[in-house]
Amino acid sequence: MAEDRLRTPEVDTLLSALLALGSEDEAYALLQDLCTIREIQDMAQRLQVARMLAAGEHYAHIQDVTGASATTISRVSKSLNYGADGYRTILGKLDGDS
Repeated sequence: MAEDRLRTPEVDTLLSALLALGSEDEAYALLQDLCTIREIQDMAQRLQVARMLAAGEHYAHIQDVTGASATTISRVSKSLNYGADGYRTILGKLDGDS
């Protein structure tokens, strides 16, 4: 199973590090150190796409607003609908549903 290959001790340490962050500034600093600018922008774009898909927006409108490719929107949609519920969990938290 792909999930089992991903869940390594190193990934668990990364998860613990993320959970230990106490502020947006700390999270931003860690992202700057861990990721390229492009990777951070791509992750932010995917989260925006997920939020728009969850709100029922159409692909063409999402492309216009976010600049995301149809492939990216499709991948996010697949994860949103058939993934591990990470998007739905965080969207619920961001929207105050938790």
